[in-house]
Amino acid sequence: MPANGAPELPAPRSPPRLWTVAEADARIVALADLLPKLREWAERLAEVRAGLGRLTSFWGPELPSSDHADHALAVRLASEEKNLLRRLDEGLGSLAAEGIEVKDLEAGLVDFYSLVDGELAYLCWQRGEPSVRFWHSLTSGFRGRRPLPAASPAVASGVAGPRSAPG
Repeated sequence: MPANGAPELPAPRSPPRLWTVAEADARIVALADLLPKLREWAERLAEVRAGLGRLTSFWGPELPSSDHADHALAVRLASEEKNLLRRLDEGLGSLAAEGIEVKDLEAGLVDFYSLVDGELAYLCWQRGEPSVRFWHSLTSGFRGRRPLPAASPAVASGVAGPRSAPG
């Protein structure tokens, strides 16, 4: 599991949807609302796991006993953990299915599959940026971010537009 507390998702199995800059820009409006929720759930998940860890460390094998004073708390925390994991899996999984990868919930860092100068790459957006203005190769990561080419026909014209993954 990444340090941000979000569950790791497998890489997409089928060819990802490819996004144009305009499509990614339109999608970041909703992402600006969704990412804080995902981050909040990941932070709460870390708190819940810490609480469960403290209870287990302190009480040990006595905690699962139904007549134990902290048993109800442990059950509630375990249920909350399961619910938070489900929410995060659903949220991150639906984004991954769209060809959107959340790289860092804390920083609000998101990548969209695209074509840049004819090569498969990521359009890169970070919370607080007004629009998608950067890209990087699939292997270079955030450190490899570069400004989008001024007049890249593949990114701007829709050549890298929606491509449905084979079902």
